Amino acid sequence: MMLQSTQLSLAVQLPDDETFASFYPGSNAQLITTLKNAAIGEGVPLIYFWGCRGSGRSHLLHATCAEINGNGESAVYIPLDRHDQYSPDILEGMERMPLLCLDNLDAVAGSRVWEESLFNLFNRWKETSRGSLIMSASTAPRKLGLCLPDLASRLDWGVSFQLHELDDEGKLGALQLRAALRGFKLPVDVGRFLLNRLSRDMRMLLQTLDTLDSASLHAQRKLTIPFIKEVLEL
Repeated sequence: MMLQSTQLSLAVQLPDDETFASFYPGSNAQLITTLKNAAIGEGVPLIYFWGCRGSGRSHLLHATCAEINGNGESAVYIPLDRHDQYSPDILEGMERMPLLCLDNLDAVAGSRVWEESLFNLFNRWKETSRGSLIMSASTAPRKLGLCLPDLASRLDWGVSFQLHELDDEGKLGALQLRAALRGFKLPVDVGRFLLNRLSRDMRMLLQTLDTLDSASLHAQRKLTIPFIKEVLEL
């Protein structure tokens, strides 16, 4: 379920290509299994995970929402890095949702009004919810720099995971997975060339691969190293 305009002035459109099937797991299999279980109402209902920028935190939250939606249940995804576009009142009543995903929790750390709203949400959720509450941030719970110690303690109610960034072999695997989902094969030498010549940021690598695929289709040429050099002017 998308956030309605009466709840949120920001239109949140979840990308339909960010599913569990399109996420290369690397060494994060346990976290992914836990999220999948949460989407079907099994396992741990309160999950917190953290990872660096580009590690796929938002992707996994989007995937969990897609999974529960596919099961006929409703989900709400709130990107807290856009908190300046809406009020903390958005959290009122969210404990009733089968799945609530709060992304980028660190973005509101230090804001007393937001922390108090989150604290109250936790208490309501603990009292009444039968659903799952999943949160992501860039750092571990105790390193968020929260104003309210009681809010920090609430984050320990569930389980915590570190989302491990992919190494180079994992990034190559992720690029090949994206290529397969787009209907073409990425040769190993071409993938390694991209890793060696471009930023290692996974989001940027995937966006570049999409651009190259579109250029390849338009030019009716295979995705080779000479073609990549030509398109990217390397």
